[in-house]
Amino acid sequence: MGKIRREEFKIEKSVFDLFTVGNLKKLESKGFFEFESLIPLFLGKEANIFVGEGEKGYVAVKIYRVENCDFNRMFDYIKLDPRYSSLKRKRRDIIMMWVQREYKNLLKAREGGARVPTPYAIANNVLVMELVGEPALKIKDDIPENPALFYLDVVAQMKKLFNAGLVHADLSQFNILNYGQRPVLIDFSQATTIGSFRAGEYLRRDLTNVNNFFRKLGVKEKELKTIAYFQGE
Repeated sequence: MGKIRREEFKIEKSVFDLFTVGNLKKLESKGFFEFESLIPLFLGKEANIFVGEGEKGYVAVKIYRVENCDFNRMFDYIKLDPRYSSLKRKRRDIIMMWVQREYKNLLKAREGGARVPTPYAIANNVLVMELVGEPALKIKDDIPENPALFYLDVVAQMKKLFNAGLVHADLSQFNILNYGQRPVLIDFSQATTIGSFRAGEYLRRDLTNVNNFFRKLGVKEKELKTIAYFQGE
C-alpha cells in the first residue's frame, strides 16, 4: 500500500457530510473497515474511492457525493433498465438506486464469470468492494505488455457480461484495470440488461471505445472484433 499517502486523508475527511458519515459508521460496525483507516485513492466528479482496512483486509470504498451527482443523467440511464421501471424522479432515491444497481450488476457479472471486483456491501450512497491489486492501475496508466493478447481478454470479459445478460454501457480505457497483465472491468453503475431499449447502442459504443484504444496500441485491424462476436461468431 506504499503508493497511497495516508496524510492525504486529513484533507478529504472534512468534506464528508453527516449522511455519509452515518453510512460509513454503519459499515464500520460490520467490520468492513475502520473509519480512521480510509485513504483516498481516486477523487471524481460524482464519487470518491477510498481504501479501507478491516476484517477482509484492504477494501475499496466508493462514496457517491449526493449533492454533486448528476441525478438527471443517472435517471436517463436507469429509467431504461427494466429492473427500475417504477423508479420516481427523486434525487436521493435515484442516487441510492444507482449505488444498489452497481452492487447488483457486479454480483451478476461475477456470477457470469466476468473478471470484476467482488462487491461486499452497500449503505445508501456507499459501496464496499474488493480492492484489486495494491491497487491495480487503469490501462491508460499501465499499458499492457502484450496489447493484442490483453485486447482478446477484454472482449472475452465483455462477452461473459453479455452472456450473463449485461452490457457495461461505459467501457473504455478509464474503467479497465491492468492486474498482473489481465483485465479487470470496473465501474458498473451504468451497466444495463440486454433487455434495455438502448443495450445494442451501448454495446456498440463500448466495443468502439475498446477497439479505438487498442488500435492505437498497435493491435491490427483484422484482429479487432465486430459486433458479430457477441452474436455467436
